[in-house]
Amino acid sequence: MQDCFDTLYAQSVVGHHFYDLTELMSSPDNIRLAYRNIKRNTGSKTAGTDKLTINDIQHLAVEDVIATVQSMFKWYEPQTVRRVYIPKGNGKTRPLGIPTIWDRIFQQCILQILEPICEAKFHKHSYGFRPNRSTHHAKARLEFLINQSGLHHCVDVDIKGFFDNVNHSKLLKQMWSIGIRDKSLLSIISRLLKAEIDGEGVPTKGTPQGGILSPLLSNIVLNELDWWVSDQWETFKSRYTYATNGSKYQPLKKTALKECFIIRYADDFKVMCRTRSQAIKMNYALKDFLRKRLQLETSEEKSKVINLKKNSSEFLGFTFKAVRKGKTRFGYVARSNMSKKAKVNAFLKIKEAIKVIKRKPCIQTVWNFNTVVMGIQNYYSVATNISINLNELNAHLRRTLYNQLRNIRTEASFHEMTKTLQKRYKGYQTKLYRIQKMVFVPIHAQRWKKTLGFSQVICNFTAEGREKIHNSLKAIDKNMLSYIMRNYISSRSIEYNDNRISKFIAQYGKCAILGEGLGIHEWHCHHINPYHLSKDDSYSNLVVIHKTIHQLIHLKDKAKIEALLQSLKLTSKQKEKVNKLRLRCQNEII
Repeated sequence: MQDCFDTLYAQSVVGHHFYDLTELMSSPDNIRLAYRNIKRNTGSKTAGTDKLTINDIQHLAVEDVIATVQSMFKWYEPQTVRRVYIPKGNGKTRPLGIPTIWDRIFQQCILQILEPICEAKFHKHSYGFRPNRSTHHAKARLEFLINQSGLHHCVDVDIKGFFDNVNHSKLLKQMWSIGIRDKSLLSIISRLLKAEIDGEGVPTKGTPQGGILSPLLSNIVLNELDWWVSDQWETFKSRYTYATNGSKYQPLKKTALKECFIIRYADDFKVMCRTRSQAIKMNYALKDFLRKRLQLETSEEKSKVINLKKNSSEFLGFTFKAVRKGKTRFGYVARSNMSKKAKVNAFLKIKEAIKVIKRKPCIQTVWNFNTVVMGIQNYYSVATNISINLNELNAHLRRTLYNQLRNIRTEASFHEMTKTLQKRYKGYQTKLYRIQKMVFVPIHAQRWKKTLGFSQVICNFTAEGREKIHNSLKAIDKNMLSYIMRNYISSRSIEYNDNRISKFIAQYGKCAILGEGLGIHEWHCHHINPYHLSKDDSYSNLVVIHKTIHQLIHLKDKAKIEALLQSLKLTSKQKEKVNKLRLRCQNEII
């Protein structure tokens, strides 16, 4: 589908209007890609109201899955959405809407075609729910505006329950204005937004959190806000716009325009301004824009203007403040910490992991503790004061660790850690403990990492942008891969057809026994545990091999085996691998 996505992106960049999108969405290739993407998602194992998961679909033939999804495009009637409440850090809960698995595959088909069109229209400093972008990129942009541009006045605006209050008709108009003019698709999305929630009825507003399309739709809604702020200064069109070396802003400073820049991650955004008066005006203007144009209410008590030289502002789990620093251009740099709420959440998560170890002391529960700690260390490693923050956390938790696990843990040495963990925690002098053979990782041991800004060249829908993302597929001949993807085995399940592609890529198109590259007509995909016994099409049960090796694994005739061995000239190690596979197939060792 890559060529199709690239074309849509290129057309969207030049302002093309799109009319026949449902045709592309219901194409067999797009449906197979949707299955592949949904399967990779951990939520695919979660059942909707019809109690089905991906496991109930994976045994179906490719044609059956394609036919089912295509029939949904002819007439779409969404099934009821399952309501689930998940706990938030502050003791409240967040409502999630879980569509049925068929609805998720259907929504994924729509998402894949809409994403390249919308990506071309989205503002470059919106970072939430977009490919290749992360919270760390948004943080890096905020720090750039403080450090390099000297903007220290920050407008904090909090949208009340954004996902629950999106106006449906406004959203459909916004889709029309960015060029999505396929009326049958807009009708499908309108029905999708009004899908009945089990036990609650039909929603009149909002996008269901948990739906595959919701993140993209929410970005479409707030894209108007991004460009409205941006067009007041950053992308303001004037005769100086095409001046070089950033001097286009110099003439604008002589006008009454407000110098402002937006950084947005989902519904969480900051607008940075040069002066306090500009920030106060911007604060009123933002609230007014959100209420009148997007029909969204803001929280009065949480919306404020902050001078970062005096007070700190919270964003994405971090607090930011501008502190005086020697010889920098503006004399101030951003200093960041874990936010108060983030520290409390981290404390509770680690404490819970310790309780689990106390109830069941084993390698698995200690590893679970380690993953929780490393997850916190990885996310907050970009905070300037991460060492101080984690030392505070460690001081609170040291006693808990000592008291709760006193009788079940023993002291450990640094060399008892795995090689990877040794590399990670090298240089820290700290007392270590273990249970069985698993060593506890030290909570405080994390050095500060520099955040890098997002490179705007990176894009999934241009050749140059993809070049920057990955080089891993270079080892595989593109024509070969294209042939394999298009020529599926119709008599086999969609799961088998999808996993054989993954296995081929994972093995870089080489035979698992011979280690040689395989041609279009040379490669076979073999079930390690025979399919007629295991009925197992999973990735771990497949191996890609040369067709002659495949024959050798299944042959019983000794004369034919001998002839093949002479032509193949296998080494003892290769023969050993073949014999392992033969034993699984209940054949004699050669």
